[in-house]
Order: sequence, then structure tokens, then C-alpha cells
Amino acid sequence: MGPFRDTFFFFHGFSLLIMFPPSLFSSESSSHSSSCKLRRQFYLNGMHKPGDVILGGLFEVHYTSVFPELTFTSEPTQLSCQGFDPPGFRHAMTMAFAIEEINRSADLLPNVTLGYSLYDNCATLVIGFSAALSLASGREEHSLLQEACVGPPPVLGIVGDSFSTFSIATSDVIGLFKLPIVSYFATCSCLSDRQRFPSFFRTIPSDAFQVRAMIQILQHFAWTWAGLLLSDDDYGLHVSRSFQSDLTASGGGCLAYTEILPWGDDPVEIGRIVEVMKKSTARVVIVFAHQIHMIQLMKEVVRQNVTGLQWMASEAWTSAAVLKSPDLMPYLGGTLGIAIRRGEIPGLRDFLLHIRPDREDNTNNGNSMVRQFWEHTFQCRFAPAPAAWMEAAGALCTGDEDIENVETEFLDVSNLRPEYNIYKAVYALAHALDDLLHCEPGGGPFSGHSCAAVQSLEPWQLMYYLEKVNFTTPFGDEVSFDENGDALPIYDIMNWQWLPDGGTKVHRVGEVKKSAAKGEELTLHDEKIFWNFESNQPPRSVCSESCPPGTRMARKKGEPVCCFDCVPCSEGEFTNETDSMECSSCPEDFWSSPQRDHCVPKKTEFLSYHEPLGICLTTASLLGTIFSAVVLGIFIHHRSTPMVRANNSELSFLLLVSLKLCFLCSLLFIGRPRAWTCQLRHAAFGISFVLCVSCILVKTMVVLAVFKASKPGGGATLKWFGSVQQRGTVLVLTSVQAAICTAWLVSASPAPHKNTQYHNDKIVYECAVGSTIGFAVLLGYIGLLAILSFLLAFLARNLPDNFNEAKLITFSMLIFCAVWVAFVPTYVNSPGKYADAVEVFAILASSFGLLVALFGPKCYIILLRPERNTKKAIMSRGPTK
Repeated sequence: MGPFRDTFFFFHGFSLLIMFPPSLFSSESSSHSSSCKLRRQFYLNGMHKPGDVILGGLFEVHYTSVFPELTFTSEPTQLSCQGFDPPGFRHAMTMAFAIEEINRSADLLPNVTLGYSLYDNCATLVIGFSAALSLASGREEHSLLQEACVGPPPVLGIVGDSFSTFSIATSDVIGLFKLPIVSYFATCSCLSDRQRFPSFFRTIPSDAFQVRAMIQILQHFAWTWAGLLLSDDDYGLHVSRSFQSDLTASGGGCLAYTEILPWGDDPVEIGRIVEVMKKSTARVVIVFAHQIHMIQLMKEVVRQNVTGLQWMASEAWTSAAVLKSPDLMPYLGGTLGIAIRRGEIPGLRDFLLHIRPDREDNTNNGNSMVRQFWEHTFQCRFAPAPAAWMEAAGALCTGDEDIENVETEFLDVSNLRPEYNIYKAVYALAHALDDLLHCEPGGGPFSGHSCAAVQSLEPWQLMYYLEKVNFTTPFGDEVSFDENGDALPIYDIMNWQWLPDGGTKVHRVGEVKKSAAKGEELTLHDEKIFWNFESNQPPRSVCSESCPPGTRMARKKGEPVCCFDCVPCSEGEFTNETDSMECSSCPEDFWSSPQRDHCVPKKTEFLSYHEPLGICLTTASLLGTIFSAVVLGIFIHHRSTPMVRANNSELSFLLLVSLKLCFLCSLLFIGRPRAWTCQLRHAAFGISFVLCVSCILVKTMVVLAVFKASKPGGGATLKWFGSVQQRGTVLVLTSVQAAICTAWLVSASPAPHKNTQYHNDKIVYECAVGSTIGFAVLLGYIGLLAILSFLLAFLARNLPDNFNEAKLITFSMLIFCAVWVAFVPTYVNSPGKYADAVEVFAILASSFGLLVALFGPKCYIILLRPERNTKKAIMSRGPTK
């Protein structure tokens, strides 16, 4: 439990400490002798047993006290303890039982008898502090072994105190003398400060571990949005600090609000806090406070009828019976709480049944706690009883009353939690002492490898062994202390269950512990948990719902990190995790799915044989090839006719073959680009078209030469245009293009390229030209020959009809030039596969234009007008133009 009523205790405790001098004993010197005596006696409730080694204990046997009026005109009276607490007395008797059990043991401290001095702190700082000083200095002058104030202290170790604030005050002073203090109930994480509290140990986990346990439960149920209520004392202050830092470090959630529960009756502040709880969207409320705070808080919760909350209790109020009333269970049912580890202590109940008061002791000391327990339990008084009691006909105690026939929670050993920690604390001191006594001379840890002796034992010597103690309880729990004096922590997780008959039950549903091997480990049995909701399922408590895969979290400005918007990942990014902080980019050849939760291969795009556009172009290419082959067949079949022979049949055959190659080369632009197709397509296209245009150019030049030769004195011209010269001219002109293509392929060869600039979600497979200059020179050379052919044919268009093929050449070159002039801007502005389609279309259009314009009329005459396919018809002059 935390520092219960710390502020209150400090104010009143230190105001009363002025009653006591700064030292409890003093040394007085004379010329003859030196003596040591106690400065003052404290009249404390206690019980004692002698032994070779004495252990001290501080327990809350009374839960309040009455403070005297401080006038400072007379000596202040002693504080009066009130409100006997049977569970607190059971705690004290558990220590007595553990010592009795150790004394009976043949294995642990076989030759040493332990004794004890147990005091009641009355839940008051000044009394608890006085009791601790009494344990450290001795309670009677004759307890001092030597008059010179030297020798071992009256006790070698103290079990207690139960409150954090009391332990802080006591350890600040007692720790100066390295007297070990082993607390069973002080949880403040501040007590782990080894520099300030070098002799403090505890068998209850620190609040730091309790905070981490709470955070683990939050994470287990995915509760990322919770409220935190704290008590206004050291307990709440240190919890607040550690909870905020640990929650942030774990990334497990956020606090919707943090409120401080006031001490005393403050209905206005309590009402404000409940209003905050009502307005908050957090369905989980964590309370690190004391029973008195929860009582005050729940009154207001009931008044405002605030339901639908999942409460999480600290160990300070998890087992509070007063809160398990039927009127509070509609609100607190299903509470999950952290509780001190429950243990089994065989034989404890029998020991408690055999407690008897000392009839010979009529003082306020000795076994007065037992006498007070007896009077409280049986509602009687030991003789001599107060006069008022006798006047009221009150019963007298005999000491023979049968405690077993009385209903008292003192005998309830079904839920031993603080008692189990006390049991472990006593055994830790006993094991440390046992290890000390087993030291072999010459092999000890002290100066000169010496060992400690019982007769001259110093507390700091016991400290050495207590830090190294390690044993296992009969219940199976390992006990050892870390470098901060904290034991291996373990907590039970409890669930407040509302039974069908209206009763309540606090049921263990799991545990959280830390071990050297596995670290911190949470075990929860979800199927055993009672949820106080219609669905009988854990509630949802989040500021913002989780972001599904495909989205990322975007913080809301000015709000905690748990409050966010879910923003879809951008195109090309993905996340396959829930609550992702950022999206990841897909690899180069992948693109995000429509849901943005994974990457899929990018669609590939190229001019395919399987798509309609590719099919149409392929069909046109094949038809052009077939038509060229048919025309070639017609010309070969009619090669002896005047129509074929009149216009240089050899060039016509070569022109038809080149046109066939032009049609076929367009197929290289269709299909997935590969290295060989990229290198061959433009070379084949360039050479085929140069061959074709070269033939047309030579035919045009032949027409002009024949016309010039027909004039007087022009016969010499024909010698330059014989068959050999015609073939040579075509070969030279085509060789130039072949040289251009060779230089291009060698210097910067076209290659397949994956283009992602046109579409982010597509890969456009295309052939990178490699060298734009090479491509431009190739096209420019074809254009130069075509323009030259067009100009020569245009000049020869008005020659006599019997010589005039120039009109057909002019028209065909006009179509050719028009197609390729339109091709350039269209090609540059066409993305991806459409650039290839434009180039194929230009090849097919120009090829069909040449085929139809040059050979269409001739085929018409050869096939349909054979009467005009005669030498006479061809040689006859038409009308002069």
C-alpha cells in the first residue's frame, strides 16, 4: 500500500516530534565513571519475546490516534491509540509465528533462538517513528549491554513499516546506522533510491512495477485511452511520474485525463472530477488511491449514475471489503485490480487459536497488544478495570475465553497477502543470519577475511548477507533482492465478480511477475473474467480507432498521440500493418493495390499482337506484304508485256521487293521490345525505305534522261543511265543508309527501356533510340531522298504521256512526304506504345501510298485493259499539253 494519508501524517507527525529530544540516550561523564541512559521512555503498545537475536516489527494494530492539545505550558501527554484493527494484529502475529517456526527448525539457525519486539504504530507517523527509535536504541536502560553506550543494538533488523511515508521517515534516520529494514507494504518507488535509503529492503513490489503491470494489462486488452485518478500524497505523486513516463516509453496508450483526489470532504472537487470522467471518451479508469478516496468518489459516481466504466484498482483498494457492497457493484462490478501475492502459511491458524493474554502483565507494555486484542474481541476488560466500565456493569476478562467460538476476521487466513509478505521478510532476515553464521573463519567477507560473531554482531554485517539472500518459500516463490533492495516482484490480478444471487466475489484471474530468466511476464485467463457489460466482453477504450492496413496515422494537432486520423497511403505507397506511422514506397517494378495494403506488379504496356490496335496493324502489314507479293507476281507473269518493260522492269521488281520489306519491317515494332528487335527495327526500316525511295529516285531520273535523249543531240545522256548505273546508284544510296545505321548501332545502340514516366502504375516497355542524332540522321536521309524524288518528278510531270510515269511518282512522293511530315510531331507527342503505333502507321500509310500510286494504274491496265498493254498504245503520243 502507498503512503496512506501522507500529508496529514507529516503535518501532525512533525508537530509532535518537538515533544521528543533529538537523541534518545545520552552519555554523562564524571571524573570517576561513564554511564549511559535513555533520554526518554516511550509508552507504546507492543509485545516481546527474548532470544539470542532480536528482530523488530512495526505494524498498524490501531488505525487512528487522538492527538493531545499542545499548549507548551506543561509536558505534553502521550498520544492515545484508538480503533483496534484485527487484520493489523494478525499481521503482527504472523511475524511471531514465523519466528516460532524458525526456532523449531532444525535446518535454519539450529543453534540460535530468535526473539522479537513488535510495536503498534497506530497509523500515526510520530508513534511509528518513536517505535522505530525504540527498536534501534532499546526500550529499557538495562537493555544497554555496556554503560559506555557501546555494543550491539537491541535489534538486528526491523520488519516494517506498512506505510511508505513512515518508511521514508524511518529509513532516513535508521538507515544512517545501516540497520536493515524490510518492509512488507511500503510500495513507493522513491524507496528504491539506494543512495538515500541504503538499508531499506521490501518484499512487496515497488509502485514502479505495479505501474508497469497496469500498462501490460492495458496493452493486453488494447486499451489505449484511459483516465488516471491519484491520491494527493507521495503515493500518487510518484505513481503519476512513473505512469506518464512508462506509458510513453511503452507506446501503449495515452491518458485522457489525470486528476488528483483530495483528502477530506471536498464534494465540489469530487463532483468536478466525476464530470470530467462523464465527458471523456475513455472507458477505462485507473485509480491509484486509498480506500477512503474511493468511498468518497463512489458516492458522487452513484449520485450522478456514471455507468459503463471499466475500473482498474491499485493494490491499495483492490481488496477493500467496504466497496463490495450491493449498491456499488452495478458500478464497480468487473473491476480489474492488482493485489499482493496471496500465499499459504500452514499452521498459522492453529498458532492464532493458541494466543493467550499474559494475566500477570497489567502494565501498558509487555504483551499489551494481546490484552487489547482480547478485550476488543470479547468486549471485556482485564482487572483492574476502569471505574466507568465497572459502573456500566461491563464484563471482566478471564483470559480463558474460547476464541474459536467468536466470529472474528482475525482468524480468516483464506486470503493471506500482507501476511505472506511479512512471512517472507522474517525468513529473509533469518536466511541472511544463517548465511552469516555459516561463515568459515579465514574465508569471511569482512576485514582480514574475518567472520561476524553473534556476540558482537553489527547490523551492517547482516546487511551484507541480506543483499545476497536467495531462497524459495514453501509456496514456491523465489525470494531475493536486487541492487535497489526490491524483491522479485509478483502480483495477483483480481476481478470483482457480481454473482447471480447478488453477492460479490474477488476472483484471481492471473498474475504478473518478474523472474531472472524470463523478465516481466503477464498471465491472464480471459475466460475467467467477469465483464460488467451487456456483451460480457472487454470494452473498447480508444481515442481513435485503429488505422487498418493501407492507411497511416496522422496526429491531430494539439491532442495526445493516441488521437489521430487515418489517412490513406498515397499512390505507389503501401502498409500492411495496423496503426502504421508511415507508408512505404513500393519497389520500382511494383505499384500499390487499390486498398494500399500491398504491392502488385505494375501493369506492363507495349504494342502487343493481342490487343485490337496491334491486331489491326499486324493485319495491315501482312495485307500490304501480300499485296506487294501479288503485284510482284503479276509483274513477273507479265514481264514480257510492254507495260512492264516500258518503265524498267528491273527497278519495278526491286521497288516491289523493297515495299514488301517495308511492310514486313513494321512487324518489328509490334510485340514486347527485346534487344534484337530494338536494334533491327530502325535499321530495317531505314534501309528498306531508302532502297524503296532510291528506286523511285532512279526511275524519276531515268524518265528525265529518256525524255532528254528523245530530243536532238540528247542521245549521249542515256549512256549514264544504263542498267548497271541504275543498280549502282541504288546500291550506293542504300549503302549510305546502311553506313548510318551501322554507326548508330555501334556508337549508341537502341535498347529495351522500362519507362515509368508516362504512368506511375504502369511500366511502358519501349525501345530507347540510344542516339537521337542517329535517329534524326536516319530519318533525314530518307526525307532528303524523298524530297529530291518529289522535286524531280514534279519537274517531269508535264512530259508527254508515253514517257510520263512522273505524275504517278509525284503523287506517290506527295503522299510519302505528307505522311512523314505529319509523323514527326505526332511521334514526339505520343506516349508509350502509341509512339510505336504512330511509327507503324506511318510506315504502312507511306508504303500503301507508294504501292497504290505507282502500281495501281499499271495493274489496272495489265489486268483489266489488256488492249492498252501494247507497244503501239504505249508509244502513241497523247495530246500535247
